[in-house]
Amino acid sequence: MDLDVVGIGSPLVDVLATTSEEGISRSGLTRGSMMLVDALRAEEIYGSMGPATEVSGGSAANTMAGVAALGGSAAFVGKVADDVLGRVFTHDIRSTGVQFDPVPVPVPVSGDGTSPGTGRCLVLVTDDGERTMATHLGVAITLAPGDVPEPLVQRGRIVYLEGYLWDLPPAKDALRHAADVAHRHDGSVALSLSDSFCVERHQREFLDLLVDRVDVLFGNEQEIVRLFGARSLDLGVEAAEETGLLVAVTLGDRGAVVTTPRGPVEVPAFPVDDVVDTTGAGDLFAAGFLFGLTHGADPERCAQLGALCASEVIGHLGARPQEDLRDLASRAGLL
Repeated sequence: MDLDVVGIGSPLVDVLATTSEEGISRSGLTRGSMMLVDALRAEEIYGSMGPATEVSGGSAANTMAGVAALGGSAAFVGKVADDVLGRVFTHDIRSTGVQFDPVPVPVPVSGDGTSPGTGRCLVLVTDDGERTMATHLGVAITLAPGDVPEPLVQRGRIVYLEGYLWDLPPAKDALRHAADVAHRHDGSVALSLSDSFCVERHQREFLDLLVDRVDVLFGNEQEIVRLFGARSLDLGVEAAEETGLLVAVTLGDRGAVVTTPRGPVEVPAFPVDDVVDTTGAGDLFAAGFLFGLTHGADPERCAQLGALCASEVIGHLGARPQEDLRDLASRAGLL
């Protein structure tokens, strides 16, 4: 196993723009959520956005970029189209040090003049840093078991699965297949719940995954509470503990809670002078946590690394780190 983490997710190009509460209302989106939209709706929302910044993104891809930024070895699996955004995504993620070897998908144009193309995520950011997303997954929705390169998965100490993909029937089978391949070759499997509405749609299936296909679980407070049908965070964490998995629950500016052999441990957030954009905070938390886990750190130290990485990414626009994460972690005494 020469790779620390192999991530499987939706390759997206993020289009970020600041907006107001009224702007979110006009877009027809729910503040703080992620909504899947078709190509036509994506074009409508894009047309209503102000000046935008385009950067490569996607939840699992962001996490792999974070692992690489810390000095870890990472690879990514996902489908892009043979178009401009596909080439942009491929160049950008490789430039972070992440291995990515796609077979670009030719994309025909539909009757209405739109094309599924490479996925894109339209991110509306309000003054408080909250992000509201409209995502058109493009050819990412065609991910199937045959698109998962078994030799690559076998090389990963941990295979990291993006919960957003569970909205796509072929991708469900691809994620199950990847988990089975990892376990057959003594790897571990981590799952990110991704979004509370995603959890609501697939609660039973996610719980089934925890039984024999997942070893490490990531979720925020709302996702964990919904997953276990709990009435409070404490009861959600208690239910998470009973699964016997390693579970990390992010709590925004309150830090995180991680399950350990001695019970749940709270880890404080690192202070941030100015929260600009919370896009990618959970992704980078997972990056720090997974890096720690594959380099011998205990769960509490893993969560501290995660909290540090999350604090860096929310201080600027975009979901990829801009500072040297390894240097930050060294100065914080975490490496």
